[in-house]
Amino acid sequence: MTPQRVTLITLGVTDMDRAKAFYAALGWVPHASSQPSVTFYQMHGLVLGLFGLSDLAKDQGRSGLALGMGAMTLAQNFEDPAGVDEAWQAALDAGATALKAPEEVFWGGYSGYYADPDGHVWEIAHNPFWPLAPDGSLTLPEAE
Repeated sequence: MTPQRVTLITLGVTDMDRAKAFYAALGWVPHASSQPSVTFYQMHGLVLGLFGLSDLAKDQGRSGLALGMGAMTLAQNFEDPAGVDEAWQAALDAGATALKAPEEVFWGGYSGYYADPDGHVWEIAHNPFWPLAPDGSLTLPEAE
């Protein structure tokens, strides 16, 4: 087993239809194994799931607990700043909340942040030091 891996990320949502509509507006297509109570999106070697927020708390053994939002960031990297700007506009058009407009950043890249309708934070970035594979996947370059 490879210990450094993530196979599934589940986001708690308060309104499944609204969440599905948001991700559909970004071009995401639910996997056929999705069900009314959970929606899956197949990605490169990883699955993103949407699950009712209270159901997620119950599944975690924490019924009645108000789960927090925005304490972690999901990220998408793009080939260039223009791709970041396109993703930014698509997210805003889909109903995202602008947190930080894309701009040149101190580490030499270009990035911005938005929150989906449930407050999950996404970073969209171009990192000139991390080239993407043709399929959009990221493998960190070897250290020099």
